[in-house]
Amino acid sequence: MTTADEGSKAQLIKPCYLGSIVMTGNRILLKTPDKEFLIQLNDSATADAVYLALPLEAYVNVWGEEIYFEIPVHMKLENGKKVMEVGEVAYWPQGDAFCIFFGQTPVSKGSKPEAYSPVSPIGMVVGEAESMKEIGDRTFIRLERA
Repeated sequence: MTTADEGSKAQLIKPCYLGSIVMTGNRILLKTPDKEFLIQLNDSATADAVYLALPLEAYVNVWGEEIYFEIPVHMKLENGKKVMEVGEVAYWPQGDAFCIFFGQTPVSKGSKPEAYSPVSPIGMVVGEAESMKEIGDRTFIRLERA
């Protein structure tokens, strides 16, 4: 896959391998007052819609070991699933929300994070998602293009 502007050289977009998941989309940053988290988006239509809505600011909600916050994106469920991987990022159509899973949620039946209802996977946190446990409820964040 390449991108090119008239008069400039084409740039090769290299895929990012995160565990068994291959990501080829855009990258975004989630910034808290104390930390930054790099997120590699996949190449879904929902991930593209989220990317185009940036930058944005919000106060997060914490639900077990998941953070989520409302975003100005309205998409239908795409490749929906409930059982997630640690570090997986998703869009929740029922609440127009951006979600990051970093551990068990109140509805998890096993060791993996589980969404309240089906979500659209849109990416993965690059690095240690478990450090998101330090983010408290109502923490102010900024989400922007990397």
